Amino acid sequence: MRHSLQEIAAELGAETQGDATLTVERLAEPGAAGPDDLAMALTPKFADQLVAGRARAAVIWPDADIGALGLEGAIVAPRGRLAMAGLTEIMDDDPVFAGLSGHHSTAVIDPTAQVPGDAVIGPLVVIGAGVVLGPGARIGPHVSIGPGARIGAGATLHAGVRIGARVHIGARFIAQPGAVIGGDGFSFTTMGPSNAERARRQRGGRPLDPPSDPDVEGRWHRIHSLGGVEIGDDVEIGANSTVDAGTIRATRIGNGVKIDNLVQVGHNVVLGADCLLCAHVAVAGSSVLGARVILGGKAGVADNLKVGRDVVAGGGAVILSDVGDGLFVSGHPAKPTHAHRAEQRALRRLVRGPGDA
Repeated sequence: MRHSLQEIAAELGAETQGDATLTVERLAEPGAAGPDDLAMALTPKFADQLVAGRARAAVIWPDADIGALGLEGAIVAPRGRLAMAGLTEIMDDDPVFAGLSGHHSTAVIDPTAQVPGDAVIGPLVVIGAGVVLGPGARIGPHVSIGPGARIGAGATLHAGVRIGARVHIGARFIAQPGAVIGGDGFSFTTMGPSNAERARRQRGGRPLDPPSDPDVEGRWHRIHSLGGVEIGDDVEIGANSTVDAGTIRATRIGNGVKIDNLVQVGHNVVLGADCLLCAHVAVAGSSVLGARVILGGKAGVADNLKVGRDVVAGGGAVILSDVGDGLFVSGHPAKPTHAHRAEQRALRRLVRGPGDA
């Protein structure tokens, strides 16, 4: 679908330069953009590509000279990535649900489920007893929604998503393919002290004491998850990520939280509003994260910890103790990044001894 620069700028609340009646069909990188594309030239580093390329229209940085760049029209984006968010929404033709409407004949919908007439229900979907879907729901193929789940207006569940029983989700939820919400938490106990308990007590000072009865002490007893999951509005969960159900109370995900692919959120965890969890993050059971926490890729949070609001943890950071508000932490164990970097510099300055390799 074609859009004029004037229409796009109005949607973004941006200004235009040159011929605002130019129409474009798709977004493209500056070096690859053709006459029908909108080149994404958000910073001056793309100037040479625009001059050498075939684009007639582009999204440009403030103070750019469209004549010098060889452009006929442009949209000015003071904040490039924010413009990217709006542009990709405008230009998204939504191929996953294109052409789908109504309820597919292979879907299995319990008679007690409340499914709105405008919902799109794809092939081989299973919707359990007492489920309530909000208006505008879009459910992709092979999705299952467990008994008693409630999902707010405008939800999009992509292929293979699993929503467990007792999961309550707010409006405009997005789950990417393979996400699992509300599976049982990883919670087990032993009849006597487990090796994990012994290890904590002895702190690695000596070999673990042998159990008094090896046939009994190592057997794990499941602690069942009865608490479900509560998710706020405007939450997105990435492909193959998991949010476990709480043990007694619900695991809670606040409004606006964004979770990347392959992330694990354990039972009873609380994520404050607008947290951002990057790929391979793991948050262990019963930890509480304040609002706007960012966890970089492969970061981890141990169980039963409190991470304050506005904390940023660098990639690979391993948080093993409580973290106060507003800190930037790195390393293993995680500590304030300036201290971690100082330690790394000191290590690099150490002189190797004669016996070192």
